[in-house]
This record gives sequence, structure tokens and C-alpha cells, in this order.
Amino acid sequence: MNIEEPIINRVLNSPLVTFDLEDYYEEGERVVYDLKQNLFQGLILREKDFRDFLKTHDWSQYQGQHVAITCTEDAIVPTWAYMLLAIQLQPFAKTVVYGNLENLEQALFQQALSRVNLETFRNKKVVVKGCSKKPVPDYAYVEITRLLVPIAQSIMYGEPCSTVPLMKSKTVIQGI
Repeated sequence: MNIEEPIINRVLNSPLVTFDLEDYYEEGERVVYDLKQNLFQGLILREKDFRDFLKTHDWSQYQGQHVAITCTEDAIVPTWAYMLLAIQLQPFAKTVVYGNLENLEQALFQQALSRVNLETFRNKKVVVKGCSKKPVPDYAYVEITRLLVPIAQSIMYGEPCSTVPLMKSKTVIQGI
């Protein structure tokens, strides 16, 4: 008589805790406001013209968006110009940062990860999930690792069924 043993989901029953960075992806359109469109002859920013533009531009088009402010031309742009843009965007945009889209994504993850209750990972075996459907920058993986190192029992990368060990009991796993 052949009795089949039930299939046991060892991953489900393991003490591993999965940290999915995709859960911290901030939804919303990401856009760049490039100050080069406000430069006179592509070289300088004229204050009067810029202030006139600020008064007449339709800032509501940035409603609910995440906006990165930059200037992609090699021009001298006074700091106050970026500050004035931030003031105009603030009532409409969900997020305003200085830099490019990569800087914007980093800032969004930094804000999200700063709200994580790290105590829930104290002395736990944590797997930082490696695959996601949403774009997760390398910055986010480095940042969550930095945050987990002082509190987690171990840190792994990948999926619970197939992980790459990174740290165990505060020692870095060598020879990977």
C-alpha cells in the first residue's frame, strides 16, 4: 500500500519574512521640468522674463504628478530660479525634487522607506524580494539593506524559494 505524504509548503512555513520593495513604489506620473525652456538664447535666465512666465504658466497641469526640476543646458542658473519653480509647483505636484528622474525615484523611495516600522524585522530572517513588476531602483535595495543590517538576524536577496544570502548574524556572507 502506497500512502502519499501531503505536500508541505516549506516556504510558507519558514521563519522568513519577505520585504517587497514594490510595495513602496509611489504611484503617479513622473515628469521633468527642464529650465532650459526658460533660458534666453539657451544661455541665461532673465529674471523679468522668468517671473512673467511663472505668473502666466498653467501650473495645474502638474496636478498629482511627481516633478523633477533640472536644467539640461550648460548654463548658469541662479538657485532662486529653482526655488521659484518649487513654489509654483508645490500647490499642484505631489512631489517636487531637484534633479533628474533617477533623483526623483530615489527621493520617492527614501520617503517611503523612512516610514517603515523596522521593529517588525528585529531578529528576523528577511528576504528582500528581487523581482518586481514596477521599477525599483538599486538605491532602494541599498537603502533597505542599510536599514535592516542593525536589526535583522539575516538578510537574503531573491525569492523565498531561491535566495542569495547576504548577511547572517551580523556577518557578511563571503564568496558569493
